[in-house]
Amino acid sequence: MQATISNPNDLPEKPGVYLLKDVQDEILYVGKAKSLKKRVKSYFKEDLEDPKTRVLMRHFHHLDYLVTDTEKEALILESNLIKKHLPRYNIRLKDDKRYPYLQITSENYPRLLITRNVRDDGSHYYGPFTDVTSVRSLLKLLKPVFQLRDCKRMDGPCLNYQIDLCPAPCSGQVTRKDYHENVEKVKLFLEGRQKEVMDLLQKEMEQAALNHDYEKAVVIRDQLFSLGEVMEKQKMEFNRSLDQDVIATSNDGEVVVVVVFRVRNGKIMGKDDFLMEGAQENSPPEILTAFIKQYYSGPRQVPAEILLPVMIEDHLLIEKWLSEKIYTNEYPEGGLSDVLKNQYGNDTDHLSVSVRVPEEGLEHRLVQMVTKNSSIILNHHKQARGALLDLKTYLKIPKIPRRIEAFDISNLAGKNAVASMVVFEDGKPSKNYYRKYKLETPGPDDYAMMQEVLRRRYEKLVSKGETPPDLVVVDGGRGQLNVAIEVLDSLGIQTGVIGLAKEFEQVFIPEVAIPLILPSNSPALHILQRVRDEAHRFAVKYHKNLRDRDLQSSPLDEISGIGPKRKMNLMRHFGDLESIKNASVDEILEVNGINRNLATEIYEFLNPSKN
Repeated sequence: MQATISNPNDLPEKPGVYLLKDVQDEILYVGKAKSLKKRVKSYFKEDLEDPKTRVLMRHFHHLDYLVTDTEKEALILESNLIKKHLPRYNIRLKDDKRYPYLQITSENYPRLLITRNVRDDGSHYYGPFTDVTSVRSLLKLLKPVFQLRDCKRMDGPCLNYQIDLCPAPCSGQVTRKDYHENVEKVKLFLEGRQKEVMDLLQKEMEQAALNHDYEKAVVIRDQLFSLGEVMEKQKMEFNRSLDQDVIATSNDGEVVVVVVFRVRNGKIMGKDDFLMEGAQENSPPEILTAFIKQYYSGPRQVPAEILLPVMIEDHLLIEKWLSEKIYTNEYPEGGLSDVLKNQYGNDTDHLSVSVRVPEEGLEHRLVQMVTKNSSIILNHHKQARGALLDLKTYLKIPKIPRRIEAFDISNLAGKNAVASMVVFEDGKPSKNYYRKYKLETPGPDDYAMMQEVLRRRYEKLVSKGETPPDLVVVDGGRGQLNVAIEVLDSLGIQTGVIGLAKEFEQVFIPEVAIPLILPSNSPALHILQRVRDEAHRFAVKYHKNLRDRDLQSSPLDEISGIGPKRKMNLMRHFGDLESIKNASVDEILEVNGINRNLATEIYEFLNPSKN
C-alpha cells in the first residue's frame, strides 16, 4: 500500500517506509520505521536538535509512505529506495560499478568471468576488487585448475578442450553433476575456504586411486599441486580461521570515507574504499549503518562476522536480515548442494551473521588497522579535493572537476589516425571508462580529427541521456579549444572546457585571450599534466598497435629481399601500404636500405597492372 499525506497523525502505527518530499514532489529523504506514526511525528517537534533535520524540514511539503509486514522488510525496502532515488538528505554510498567482480553465471554449465555489471540474475558475484590486474591473475590461475568453460556458445569442442583447459560439456565429455562439483569448489575457493577445497580434492584423489581410476587421480593430484601454489601467494595470515568483513570510517566534515577489509579463512583477501555522500554531519554509527544497509543490499557475499569500531543502530535487525540473506544465497532452492551437504550436513548455524565491536586482541588490532587505512585514504582524497578546488578557481569553471575527460590525437603523416579519451575521477584515472577511436578524417588535419572524436563521444552521450563531465581537456592550443567549444555548443552541452599546450604548459580558456600559466609547483597543474600525459600515452599506444599489426601481416613479406628491417623502414617512410603502392621507383629508392633493383621489384609487385 502507498499513500500521500501531509499530517503525521494520519499515519498508521505499523512498520513501513516513509518518503519526505518537497513542493515539487522531489524526494528529500527516505526512512524506515517500526511505527510510521511515532517515527514521522518526531520530525515535527518544535526544537529539532539535528541541524540537518532542521534544514530538511524547511523544504518539506508532504510525504508518501508504504506499509510493510515486518521491520526487516522495511529495512530492505528503505535500502532499495535510497539506491534508486539518491535522496539529497540521506547518506548515500557512491556508485561502485567501476569496480570489477568475479561472476559465476547461472547457466546450465556456468562460466567464471570478470564483470563490472552486478545484476540480480541468479549469478554468484565475488568482489568488488579495486585492482583488475589481480583479478585477471586469479582467473588465470583458477581456469586450468577447475576447468570451467569460457565460450559464449557451446557449439562443439574447441582448442581449450584440446589443451585441457575445458572438459567440453558442449559435446557431453563431462556430466552435468561432475561439472557442477567443480563449480561448487570454485565458489568455496572464492569465499576464502581453500582448505575445504583441498580436503575435498584429497578425498576424491584417494577414492579414485582405490577405484583404480589412476587417470582421474593424476588429474586431481595436479589440481592439488596448482592450488597449493595459489595458496602460497596468500599473505598476511592470522593464527585462527576468520570469515569476516572489517569496516571503519573517517570523516573530516567535508569528505567521508568507508574502508572494508575482506578476511576469509584467516587471510586478508582484499581492501576496498568508498566515498559516502550527504554524510558529513552524521556520526560514525549513522554512517556505518547506512553503508552496511546499502553495501550488502545487492548480490554480494555476506561474511559470518562484521567487525566495527563502534556499534551501529539496528544491529539486531541487520543481523537477522543478513543471516536470512546468506542462507538464501547458499541454498537458493531451499536445499543444500551436494558439496555443502558433505561438509555441513543440515546444520545451518554457520550461516548466522553477527555484528561485533572487538575490545581487545587480534580482532581489535585488525579494526585499528582498518581505521588507520581509512584515515590515510581520507587524506589522499582531501589532497585531491584541494587540488580540484584550486583547478575550479583557476579555470573559472562552474563545478569542481570531479570527472575530467581528456582527448589526444596520434597519427603518422595522417596515416593510422587514432584518438584517445581518458577519464579521471576525483584526481585518479578510471581506466574502465577509457575509450579509443579509429578516425576516418583524412589527414593530417588535427582540427578536423579532434572535431570528429569529440562529436562521436558527445553525440553518444547526449543520445543516452548521460551526464557530461565537469571538465573537458583537449591536447593543443587555441585552435583545438575552439573546435571543442563549437562541438559542445552545437550539442547544447554546458560544461568546463580547456586546451592544454605541452610546450610551455599553457592553459587556454574560453573567452580569455591570454593563455593561463599555472605555478609549476601547483597541485592543480600536476593533475592537468597527469591527465594530458595519460591521454597522450593511451593514444600513442593504440597507434603503435595498429602500425605493428600492419607490419606483422603485409604483402611486402612476399617480396624477395624484404625482411623485417626493410619493411619497418618502408612503413616509417611512407606511413602505410597504400602510400608505398602509390610511390614511384625513385621515391621508393629514397628509403634507407633499398637499392634500385629492389625498388623496381617492389613497385612492380605492388602495381602488376602497370607492368
